[in-house]
Amino acid sequence: MKDNAGRRAPDRTAIGIACVLGAVLAFSSSSSVVKWADAPGSVVAFWRMIGAVVLWWIVIGGRRAITGRPVPSADTWRRVVPAGLFFGLNITLFFTAIHHTSIAHAEFIAALSPLLLVPAGAMFFGERPNPRALAWGSVSIIGLAIVLGFGGNQGGASIGGDALMLVVVFTWVGYLLTSRRARARVDVVDFMSTVMPIGLLTAAPLALLLDGDELWPLSANAWFAVALLSVLTGMLAHGLIVTAQRDVDVATIGILQVSQPALAVAWSYLLLGEEIRLGQVPGMVLVLVGLAAFTFMMRPPKALERPACRTGSPPLNDATGPRR
Repeated sequence: MKDNAGRRAPDRTAIGIACVLGAVLAFSSSSSVVKWADAPGSVVAFWRMIGAVVLWWIVIGGRRAITGRPVPSADTWRRVVPAGLFFGLNITLFFTAIHHTSIAHAEFIAALSPLLLVPAGAMFFGERPNPRALAWGSVSIIGLAIVLGFGGNQGGASIGGDALMLVVVFTWVGYLLTSRRARARVDVVDFMSTVMPIGLLTAAPLALLLDGDELWPLSANAWFAVALLSVLTGMLAHGLIVTAQRDVDVATIGILQVSQPALAVAWSYLLLGEEIRLGQVPGMVLVLVGLAAFTFMMRPPKALERPACRTGSPPLNDATGPRR
């Protein structure tokens, strides 16, 4: 296809895929940045949430100045409350768990959240899982067992940290369930600008309870990490995902996001010097292959797919909501 000037129009699908890969690259770095920061995870989560609130409300102010669109309504805030509470809980526990286990353990445990969404979707939304997809999910579970079993205490891994990551997975599933309901009536910008301040209602008390004496002052490393996470994962990565959703189907986005745990492990090696034991590699491969096949088989029929950037509830197995 050519535009009016006779030039070849850009391949929108290729641009969309590039946006997804850029977002995944940003998301995958977050766990290493948190662990690198010279501050407890709950403290980084608290200040990162504040940074994201400021950035998203700058967007809201700019949008109102340009288009005249009002700020999110009271009805929007009410709809987003459950999702925001879950998100604040999730990000605080995730950032805390990162300091008690290895990046490999944390990211590969977190990657299995789609497997819990299937029974949740059947229970709450009457969705029917694909039996073949469930079989591939079992492959991922076997792979995770290998990753954890051969990991030992490499990278500071511990049973307590791994157990906390399982709690993180359940809070992420709770977020996705509640955000799906909210997104049915709330657009992306309004959702993001309300979910962040609401998330502080759970993130702030947890930070005070766990590490209240370290909330202030922060080291230079910690402030840099907070600023980087606020921009990269709090704003840029989400903007890239929303852009991609206009031209790339949900299944493709989900499959591309499967690469996040592997990229996170690469970041942990580059930034933290965490190494991977050879025995873990087959397990990692099984997790990624199983999740990719699971995501592909759980994709909605073409006729039922809807761009998630518009008002409307995205498919439950799509995890393209706010990441860390």
